[in-house]
Amino acid sequence: MSPFGEIVSLTVLAVWLLLAISLFLLAGLAGWVRNPLKIDHCWRLSGHLLLASLMVTLLVAATVIAQALAGNTMVTDAGRQLGLYPGGISVWMALMVTFVGWVILRFADTYLRGDPGRERFLPWFLVIIGSVLVLVFTNHLLVLAGAWIGVSLALHHLLTLYRDRPEARMAAIQKFIVSRLGDTLIVAGVMLLYLHYGTFYIPEMFSLSGNHSADSMSLALASVALALAAALKCAQIPFHGWLIRVMEAPTPVSALLHAGVINLGGFLWLRLFPLFDGFTAGHMILLVVGGVTAVVAVMTMMTQYSVKHALAWSTCAQMGFMLFEIGMGAYTLAFLHLLAHSLYKAHSFLASGRTVVVTAKRPFPDASNTTRVLWGVGAGTMAAMLLAIEPRIVEHNILLGALLVFAVAAATLGIPAATTHMARLRLAGMALMLVPIYVLCHLLIGPAVPDHSGFALTAIAEVAGGLILAALVTGSLLVTLAPKHPLTRSLRVHFSHGCYLEQPFDRLTRKLASEALRAPAMFYRQPHRPFTREERS
Repeated sequence: MSPFGEIVSLTVLAVWLLLAISLFLLAGLAGWVRNPLKIDHCWRLSGHLLLASLMVTLLVAATVIAQALAGNTMVTDAGRQLGLYPGGISVWMALMVTFVGWVILRFADTYLRGDPGRERFLPWFLVIIGSVLVLVFTNHLLVLAGAWIGVSLALHHLLTLYRDRPEARMAAIQKFIVSRLGDTLIVAGVMLLYLHYGTFYIPEMFSLSGNHSADSMSLALASVALALAAALKCAQIPFHGWLIRVMEAPTPVSALLHAGVINLGGFLWLRLFPLFDGFTAGHMILLVVGGVTAVVAVMTMMTQYSVKHALAWSTCAQMGFMLFEIGMGAYTLAFLHLLAHSLYKAHSFLASGRTVVVTAKRPFPDASNTTRVLWGVGAGTMAAMLLAIEPRIVEHNILLGALLVFAVAAATLGIPAATTHMARLRLAGMALMLVPIYVLCHLLIGPAVPDHSGFALTAIAEVAGGLILAALVTGSLLVTLAPKHPLTRSLRVHFSHGCYLEQPFDRLTRKLASEALRAPAMFYRQPHRPFTREERS
């Protein structure tokens, strides 16, 4: 490695780290000042810092690519000196976090203007963004666990931005309980990994993973602890009720939660899966819990009338799909899913007001079921033929292939009535384009994900995954093609309440937090008061 390359890599990473630290310093300043003009200055400076972080992260990406082309370890060695692990997954995550954070900040600056919660939003927002950046770039498991806990604690303050709302307080209490359980589990998982590998440094663990026994009890228990921590962070059933209630928080908080925080459970596994040799008990937990959550949440989402509640259930379902894919060993798809969901969900929440206006218009009527099924089966068959010709597209995973074929067929089922055959052909062609688009995205994202070609599902996992996909396909087709069938109407009643799966945890939470829920709003915050003349000067 040339000295010049080492100096460049070290300088770029040092600047990146300084910008991340600056977010915490600015958060402290924004929480301390009371002058409105200085607060506005903090908002503008925050936007500049996030934009600078985005640009420097692009430079880090360039140095990582240069390292890969040159076949040296200049970036890795420079990162080790600063406590950073600048791998492909870290860079992609940092790019997504800084970009989404910058967009949400610009939206919130206008959205919260004149709102009494505006001055409390910025400090905790910056702490969350800074903690997530540290979490994705650190090379030390204890720092990762500390950043994980920091994100949870800071998010609690944003969820209670409107503490006079009972549902917001209930959601915050539930999230606090779930987060503390998740924090305990991730600390336990980190300590179990240390017992197995004898170090807290992630790169050293990766280098030792092939030399240690995969049958270690501590490694198996670590996979279980980390799987449960990921499920709790991703609001999986039955600990998902808080995610629906946080709709009481302002839109920027919802966008930040659904686009940048809730997917950290998936990132945890995408970061650490090379430490586990093949399919583990943790993979089975992710596959079953994530799959069941996806099925229930998809069906529930289709019964919601509130835009934000539908989006919340959509997040629950998407996180379930992501964990299901990780459980199947489809790590590249899961990482692509994480990035795509973050961008899509941030836009969905920030544009939710416009969505209400658009959906108020009369929709186009659907074509007959016969027409929709014929075109859907045709498009799905073509997709299946493409995957049969080139099974490497889905990493030779039959469950992943079935999921992609169903996605193509489902996209074709929305053919409206009175469309010409040429228009239907174009719609089917657009749906079929999902396959090459996935191939391109896979080629773009794939090099960032560590090699997992030797991963293989067990027979029980294949059966469980097949049953979950069959339930999803059956339920979706029933709702789409037979919405007025008595069975569909009966199911709609139960799914509109999430099959009541959150009620046991709700009752436990209300019992534990009855005093806090009965307390008046004054117990949580002082009433908003205008600034004094001295503060304005």
